[in-house]
Amino acid sequence: MLNELNRRNIGIFAHVDAGKTTTTEHMLFQSGVVRSPGRVDDGTTATDSLDIEKERGISVQAAMTSLIWKDTIIDLIDTPGHIDFSSEVERALRVMDGAVLIVSAVEGVQSQSETIWHALRSLGIPTLIYINKMDRVGASAETVIDQIRSSLSPFVCEIQSFRMNEDVFEGIDTLWNESQTQVKGSSSSISGLFELLAELDEDLMEAYINGETLPADQLDEAFRKKVHQGEVFPICYGASGKGIGVTELLDAIIEFLPAPAQPQEPSVSGVVFKIERDKTMGRTAYVRMYGGSVHNRDTIYNSTRKLEEKVTQIRRMDGRKWADTGAVHAGQIAALYGLSETHVGDIIGSPEGVPPVPQLAVPLLTVQVHGKDTARYPDLVAALQELTDEDPLLDLQWLPEERELHLKVMGTIQLEILSSLLMSRFGLDVIFDPPSVIYKETPHSTGEGFIAYTMPKPCWAILRFSIEPLPRGSGLIYSSTVRTDHLLLRYQNEVERRIPEALSQGLLGWEVTDLRITLIEGEHHVWHTHPLDFVVATPMGIMDGLANTGTTLLEPILNFRLTVPEEYGGKALSDLVHMRATFEAPIIGGGRCIVEGRMPLASSMDYPVKLRSETSGRGVLTTSFAGYQDCPSDQTHMRKRRGVNPLDQSKYILSVRNAITS
Repeated sequence: MLNELNRRNIGIFAHVDAGKTTTTEHMLFQSGVVRSPGRVDDGTTATDSLDIEKERGISVQAAMTSLIWKDTIIDLIDTPGHIDFSSEVERALRVMDGAVLIVSAVEGVQSQSETIWHALRSLGIPTLIYINKMDRVGASAETVIDQIRSSLSPFVCEIQSFRMNEDVFEGIDTLWNESQTQVKGSSSSISGLFELLAELDEDLMEAYINGETLPADQLDEAFRKKVHQGEVFPICYGASGKGIGVTELLDAIIEFLPAPAQPQEPSVSGVVFKIERDKTMGRTAYVRMYGGSVHNRDTIYNSTRKLEEKVTQIRRMDGRKWADTGAVHAGQIAALYGLSETHVGDIIGSPEGVPPVPQLAVPLLTVQVHGKDTARYPDLVAALQELTDEDPLLDLQWLPEERELHLKVMGTIQLEILSSLLMSRFGLDVIFDPPSVIYKETPHSTGEGFIAYTMPKPCWAILRFSIEPLPRGSGLIYSSTVRTDHLLLRYQNEVERRIPEALSQGLLGWEVTDLRITLIEGEHHVWHTHPLDFVVATPMGIMDGLANTGTTLLEPILNFRLTVPEEYGGKALSDLVHMRATFEAPIIGGGRCIVEGRMPLASSMDYPVKLRSETSGRGVLTTSFAGYQDCPSDQTHMRKRRGVNPLDQSKYILSVRNAITS
C-alpha cells in the first residue's frame, strides 16, 4: 500500500551526453507513467519541454517528474549536463535527499562529473553511481571504475555485476541478496564489503583484523549507514538506451538512498529553488519543504526578504502532470502560486534545516543585448527582467540613460538558448555583442580611505576605512571597530549594507574582491545626520581608499583536461604554451595524449573551435572554473563606468542626492 512518508527526492546528475534524460525516460516507462520511453533525438522526452531542448537534444533546465516504484513515491529532477547551465544544477542540488551520478562507460569521468561530485560531497548528499552506455563501442567498465576511484572516491562498491558475450553487453546481475526478507535485501553477499567498511569504522576494523565473521544483518546495516552518511557509494551498471539496468537502478534507489528526514519541529521551513512562468497558472515558485506544512490560502513568511505573502494554490507532480493538492508537507516538493515577491533562493519560514547553497555556477562572461526592433525596447527590458527573475545569475544590468542591457553568462551555448527563449516566448529578435571576459580587481597594497561628508547641508557623515588585500578566493571581509556612541549602530549597519555596492566598480570599472575592509573611524551629528547620508558617503570613502591602495587586475582561470590523438600532441602543447597555460607532463597511451593543467579564460575562449578544426573533431577539451589570479602586468582591461565616479565627489554628491529625492 502506498505510504506518503515512503518517498525519495532524487536528483539525476551527469556530464553532457552521459544519458540522464534517456535514463529518466526509461524510469518513467518501467514504472508505468508513460506507454513508451521518449527519445532525445526525436524530441519526444517528457522532461525536455522547451523547443530549443527538443531541437538541440540537450537539457537546459532542471525538469521535475514523479513516479511510483514498489509503493515508493520517487520525485526525480533531471538536471542539465552542459556547464553553461550549472546554475540549474546548483539549485537542484540544494533540495535533494539523494543523487544518481551517471557516468558514461565510454567517455568516463569528465570535468563536469568532478564538479558535481565535489558539490555533492560538500553537502553530504548520499550518491549512487550509475555507469551507463555499457553497450557502446569503446565502453570499458574497468577503466571507468579506476577513474572513479582516483578522481571521485576510493570508497565505491559495486552492487551489481555485468555480463558480456565477447564484446556484447548482455545484462547485469544484482549482488545484494533480495531474498533475505521480503522487505529488505541484504548486502552481505557483496565481495570485499567487510574490508571496505572496516576502513571507515574503528569497531569494524578491529573485528576484521581479529578475523571475526560479522552477521549479515549487522554488515548490511553498516553498509546502508555509510551510504546514507555519504561515505560509501554503490555502483550500478546499465545501457539506458536499451532499457537494460533501469529497473535494477530503481530498486537500488529505493534500497540504498534515504527517505527525507522527518523534522523535529513542526514549524514551516522550506526553500524556493526555481521560478517559472506557466502559460495558464502564471508565476510558479517551486518549493522544497523541510518542516511543517503549507495549505491553500495560508499566509507564509519569507524570512529572506522579511515579507509575508498569501499562497493562492498548491500543485504537486503526479507522474507527468501537476495535480492540485491543497497542501505541501515536510519532505515534499510542490509548486506554489501567489508569491509575486518571492525569488530563487528565498527561505520560507524558518531557515533551520535548510541546506546551504553549493557554489557551482560562476558566470565569467558579460554580454550586451540589442533588440532588432528598437520600438520594442521596453518589451526587451521586461523580458530580460523576467528571465533574470528565473535565473538570478544572469544579473541583468539595465542602464536606462544609455539604453544599454548587459547580462552575465556562462558560455556561448547559453547565448543561443537565451536567443531562442526570447524569440519563442516573447517574440523578440535579439543580437548579442561578442561576449567579453569578466575581470575583477583587488587592492594592490594596504591603505586608508576617508570621507567627511558635511556639505552641502543638511548632512553629516564622517568615515575612515582601513583596506588591505587578502589571498585569492577570500572575497570580502568587513568589520567595524567604531564604538556605537561615536557612530550609532543603525548608521554602522547602513554603511555595511552599502559596502558591496561601493565595491561593484573599482578603479578600472570591475568588481573589487579579496580584501578586508575595517571601519576604524565614524562620526554622526545629533541634528544634521540622516541615515541616507551614509548611502552617499560610503562609496566615496571606499573609492578614496582604493585610489590610495591602487588595484591589481585579476583574470578568471580554468582547470582543463585536453585529450587528443597522439599525433596531434605536439601541436596541442604548442597551443597551450601560446595560451599562457600551465600544465603537467602529458600522459601518452592507447594512441591518446592527455594533458591537464590551468589556463586563462581570456586566451582560450576560441580554442574549442580551433581544436575541432586541428584534430578533425577528435580532440576533447573539458574545463571548469578554478578561480581568479593576477593578470600579467602588461595587460590592462578597462571597463566603462556606470554612473558618476565617487572620486569626483562634488558631481557624485549632486547625482546621488538627486536620485534619492526623485
